[in-house]
Amino acid sequence: QVQLVESGGGSVQAGGSLRLSCVASRSISTSLSNSACMAWFRQAPGKEREMVANMPTGNSFTTYDASVKGRFTISRDAAKKTMYLQMNALKAEDAGIYYCAISPAGVAWYDCGALDRSRYTDWGQGTQVTVSS
Repeated sequence: QVQLVESGGGSVQAGGSLRLSCVASRSISTSLSNSACMAWFRQAPGKEREMVANMPTGNSFTTYDASVKGRFTISRDAAKKTMYLQMNALKAEDAGIYYCAISPAGVAWYDCGALDRSRYTDWGQGTQVTVSS
């Protein structure tokens, strides 16, 4: 089991930027043969939790939801046990609670992009992002 703690949320005007961080309680395998998927999800009031970006822990392949592609960047610093989400050109519809999540190891890196939400077993507590127009 991995404990995940997000930070970096806040209030920003439309067009602004935020950088979210997610720190894991232990190191995550960076082996391509034993990779896990790490992801950022968001949940707006009254809506389902949706994946916005993810990446395998074994390489730097990234997947983005179409609504954030070109504006958000997911990255990871394995040495710091930290995953990031750089969010630029924020829009009102980006508002919500942002969660980081990780799957168990053993997910092929090429399956990460389409991994179902139910496959993520460890979640952070979330960080609120508010965007005013």
